[in-house]
Amino acid sequence: MTAYNKVQNAANRTFERTLTYDKYTDPKVLEKEMDLVFAKSWQLVGHVSQVEKAGDFFTAEVAGEPIIVNRCKDEVVRAFYNVCPHRATKLEKSEAGNKKILQCGYHGWTFKLDGQLNKAPNFRGEDEACVKDACLRSVRMEILESLIFVNLDDNAKPLSESYGDFFERLSKNTFLSELKRTSQKTRTFKANWKAFMDNYLECDHCHVAHPSFVAALDMNDYQIITCENYSMQGTVVKPDKKYGTVNLDEAEMQGGQFYWLWPNLMLTIYPGPGNMATIQIIPIDHETSMAVYTYYFRDENLSQAEKDLVTFAEQVRSEDIELVELEQIGFRSRAFNKGRYSSSEKAIVQFHEMVLEALNE
Repeated sequence: MTAYNKVQNAANRTFERTLTYDKYTDPKVLEKEMDLVFAKSWQLVGHVSQVEKAGDFFTAEVAGEPIIVNRCKDEVVRAFYNVCPHRATKLEKSEAGNKKILQCGYHGWTFKLDGQLNKAPNFRGEDEACVKDACLRSVRMEILESLIFVNLDDNAKPLSESYGDFFERLSKNTFLSELKRTSQKTRTFKANWKAFMDNYLECDHCHVAHPSFVAALDMNDYQIITCENYSMQGTVVKPDKKYGTVNLDEAEMQGGQFYWLWPNLMLTIYPGPGNMATIQIIPIDHETSMAVYTYYFRDENLSQAEKDLVTFAEQVRSEDIELVELEQIGFRSRAFNKGRYSSSEKAIVQFHEMVLEALNE
């Protein structure tokens, strides 16, 4: 039985217990997750607006592995391990840029943008034959809706088959093709990565912790729906509520769309002008995580309405960080070793089932 089917059966198990709290506090659990969750799932690393021209590149890290993504002279976007095949040195140190050739700073080996070896200065004459096939190791990469994903698992299902109808659903937001990555912020917090997921996947806490969110959005119409390897939440803005400087009668988005994709990606579209934001939670250790907030608008010079969207989103996110840090303190307590699901928390049930399935438990 798949995790998706399990969550359907679990939807009415009101008094079912959650993951045991050692899953949030044991460093050995995170070690397994890095191998069995993060290294075997599609991970968002960037947006096509970051590699618009031949030679453009950016670097990233996935499950502890250094990655480089670039656009080659043939206009094809490719991904490689950012590691030199000579002595395993990290190849490119910059976060982003434009280069005609990639050079290792250790022994001066150079590589073409398609990963092929250009020159190995310390291999001359007869030695040249030893390294003629020494190229950068490629990483599986796919682009959908202008988002660039990589997967370290060579046997993983294609991205388009991994999340049911998610990308088909997302494509109905026709303005997405006009957006570009405009800014990115990070925040480190003291909680296990799964605590943030749990928080995002329910809105029972919204009335208590997010007054601005509840004031603006119609919570009577709030829905959470579990789908294949993802879930979605959403509602509309209250008809009588002023939403910053956004004119909802003319807005491209009348309601909010909030998606979660296994295992650690959240994608939000707020009411107002065409917009998108992604949140990725990256484990630093078993009790410390980093949130990566990336914003996508049509232009880097934001309108007042777009600035209001960012302010609104960041207020909610700050409130969530405080909650999960308090939760992490409780996870370490001897008071309890499990929590309880309410009937409205079926998206958390789905997530927990998927964690256990990935860990073979």
